[in-house]
Parts: sequence; C-alpha cells; structure tokens
Amino acid sequence: MKEFISLKIDYAFKLIFGKEGNEAILIAFLNAALKLPQERRIEAITIMNPELNKEYQGDKKSILDVRAETSEGMQINIEIQLSNQYDMEKRSLYYWAEMYSRQIREGMAYKELAKAVTINILDFNYLKQTSNYHNVFHLYEDEEKFQLTDALEMHFMELPKLLAKWRNREISPWENELVRWLLLLEGADNQEILQTLEEIAMKDPVLHQAMTAWEETSDDPRIREAYFDRRKAVLDEKAAIREAELRLKEALEKGRAAGIAAGKAEGKAEVAKKLLDLGFEITKVAEATGLSEKDIRSLKD
Repeated sequence: MKEFISLKIDYAFKLIFGKEGNEAILIAFLNAALKLPQERRIEAITIMNPELNKEYQGDKKSILDVRAETSEGMQINIEIQLSNQYDMEKRSLYYWAEMYSRQIREGMAYKELAKAVTINILDFNYLKQTSNYHNVFHLYEDEEKFQLTDALEMHFMELPKLLAKWRNREISPWENELVRWLLLLEGADNQEILQTLEEIAMKDPVLHQAMTAWEETSDDPRIREAYFDRRKAVLDEKAAIREAELRLKEALEKGRAAGIAAGKAEGKAEVAKKLLDLGFEITKVAEATGLSEKDIRSLKD
C-alpha cells in the first residue's frame, strides 16, 4: 500500500497546486471550483508565490497559501485550514481586499481592477446555516438580491460535509470535477477514495498528472522530513486550539455554580493565555476571546 503525504497539510497542498510546472493542475481545480462559462474558463495562470521553502523556513507558523493571477488578470488566493480559529470570514475578506487593492497603479482607472477570489478549504464544519460543502459569496442587494459587482467572490469548501455526502453517495467524483479534486485531499487517509481516483485518473490526464506528482513528492525523503515537521506544527496548533476550547467549556461549567460571569471571565483568560503561548498577536487574541487588548497585555506580562 502506497504511503502518501496528506494534501490537507498546507505544505503538501502547495507542493502540488502551487508549484511552478503544475499550472495545469491548479487550472483544472479552479475551473471546477469557479464554474465559469466555457468561453471564460481559465486557460493560463501565473503562480505568484511559488517560493515555498523560503516562506516555510522563515516562519513555521506562516500561512502557506497559494496566490495566482490568470491571463485575464483575475486575482486568486487559496488557503487550507485544519482548525477553526473563528476568523475565516474576516481573514478571507482581508485577503480579498489586499489582492484587490494591490492591483492599483498610478493613473489606473478603477474600472480596470480585475476580479479577486478567495478560496477557503476547511477541514471542519464552519457554516452552520447550510449542509452544502461548497458555498460561494458575492455582493448582493438585500431585498431584491441583484448583484452589485462580481469583483468580490469568496468560496468556503468544507471537507467534513463533502465526506458525509460522498459516504451517502449523494455526490460522485466520476460526475463532478470539484468533488474529484477535493476528495484528492482525503486520499492519503482513505484507500477507497484513493482507488477510485486512480481509476478516474486513467481517463483524466490532469488528475493523472496530479497523482503522479503527489506520489513522487511523497517518495522524496527531504520533502517527507519537511512535511512531517510542518504536520507536527499544524496538528500541535489544532490540538492547542481544541484544548483551549475545552478549558473554556470547563470554566463555563464551573462558573454556573459560582456565577456565570465569573466563569466566562476565567475561561476567557485561560484561552487568552493559551493563544498567547502559541504566538498569536494581541489583536487576534482580543478578537477571539472578547477581552480588551489592555487585559491581554496584562496576561502576557
């Protein structure tokens, strides 16, 4: 049985989807995700941040996203997250704003600004309002629901919801290209998925290219060493966030006997300390816990 590195780890994902030479793989994924009309499908793309090793070695906590620009100028950012840090919509909006504003040049008309798209691949359930695994957001008028502009587009792809639908045979990688590419991220942990994708790859040359690159990457000792280092850091962060959530829950339960407000304060302080220990910025900790930045600085001191 082949041992593949998991493409849910951002380091491995970027090696396949964000590497120069693998543009066809990224294009196939994006065409499946964006569902553009045939005449507007992406045919050429430039990967804007392929320097993975320098980025990763410089900061083990850096976000290893994939940034790209199509031949039409469309700006795209893809991020994969294993743990819920409760900020994905704001993080995604920030990345969108950064991509959109970065295009402007002196003397450039605003109408020349190209569309910017953020894609968030999440290994947890995030949007409680829907059971759909793929949700897309734009700017619409509140009452009549007409679109103001297509310049903003945000995607949320939730892998647990995808897996649930696949297990119930509500979706098929044979019929849906996006399902095919997202299930690829689960292939390292599921032999049935892997076998199915190998069969599909016999008829899909780009998927075959991706799986070949994935296998070759998984066999490289140097890559595996860096991968397991990154995997440990990502899973440690996921475990720490889970522990912080449990501490908050325990504190709230204790607080019911001594006073709900006191329990909440105690729990928030414990969570804040844990997040500070993980290296989160004070502003992020304040946003996550609801405590003031002044209180968090006192905890840090």
